[in-house]
Amino acid sequence: MSKKKKTSPGTIAENRRARHDYFLEEKFEAGLELHGWEVKSLRAGKAQLTDSYVFFQNGEAFLLGTQITPLDTASTHFVTDPTRTRKLLLSRREIDHIKGAVDQKGHTALCTSLYWKGHLVKAQIALARGKAQHDKRDSVKDRDWQRQKQRVMRSSLKTG
Repeated sequence: MSKKKKTSPGTIAENRRARHDYFLEEKFEAGLELHGWEVKSLRAGKAQLTDSYVFFQNGEAFLLGTQITPLDTASTHFVTDPTRTRKLLLSRREIDHIKGAVDQKGHTALCTSLYWKGHLVKAQIALARGKAQHDKRDSVKDRDWQRQKQRVMRSSLKTG
């Protein structure tokens, strides 16, 4: 029996690996252009963001590497591609800002989560800078220290 971390009710999928491998600097909210079978699969929670990233072509932003597994019942009469490239719906100003940061500053654009906003599916896009191995170790040390500090505080409150 695997223990799975609880997510908020509106969250469809999260890319936890991104926080481990990158420093997330700026976040943006983008809409997604989806087919009907993809929305049904997202309602069933069949999405994976592990290797997804954003690329730009002809002044538009696209999400590559997101896997949405089709449901057997909903996709019987469609030709489905679970890893197809999906168009991101961003304003011109946001596209220019993200593209400029990716081109000049050595950042990368990642999708960190998919979530529901009302009846719409939204993607959280983050500008990220890669972590070196020693930065990852520092993050683990800091997280462990924060956890240990919380335990000490809780135990002192119980006994005090």
